[in-house]
Order: sequence, then structure tokens, then C-alpha cells
Amino acid sequence: MLYLVIAKDGTDPEAPARRQQVREAHLVGARKLAEAGTMHLGGALLDDAGAMIGSAIILEADDEAAARALLEADIYHRGGVWRSYEIYPFRRAV
Repeated sequence: MLYLVIAKDGTDPEAPARRQQVREAHLVGARKLAEAGTMHLGGALLDDAGAMIGSAIILEADDEAAARALLEADIYHRGGVWRSYEIYPFRRAV
């Protein structure tokens, strides 16, 4: 099953620095998930000025609990970058 994830970064003044500190490690992990066919799409959510404020991801997982486990293993979650996230079952139309 596919899942759409909308993850929001913190809004405190240190939030951009937290993201930058672990960004490369996050991208390494994301590439591994993409190569395994687990992550179909991932990218940054931007504010009006173009600053990164969160992430949008489409994951393939057996169930929502498995999708949640993938998110909680990510350095963005463990490093305090993502402060909240929502998971939605997703059906590709095109």
C-alpha cells in the first residue's frame, strides 16, 4: 500500500540549523529507500520565500504501522527536525 506523508519541521529559530546538520544523512537514507523501491517520491515543502519547512513523501509499506516505523527511523525524526507528521493511504491515479 502507498502512503502519503506530510512531515512538518519545527518553527523555532533553530529549526533550519537542525535540518542542515542532518540533511546529508537523511538524503543517504532516502536514497537507500528509493533504491529498494520503498520510497517512491520525496522532497522538501517550502515556504513562500523558498525555505525548507517540511517534507512530502510517498512510501510503500505493508500497513500504516510499517510506514510510521520507517519515518521514526529517519534521522529527521530522530534529530528533532520533523516535529509532526500525518500519514494518509494513497492511491495513484496517474
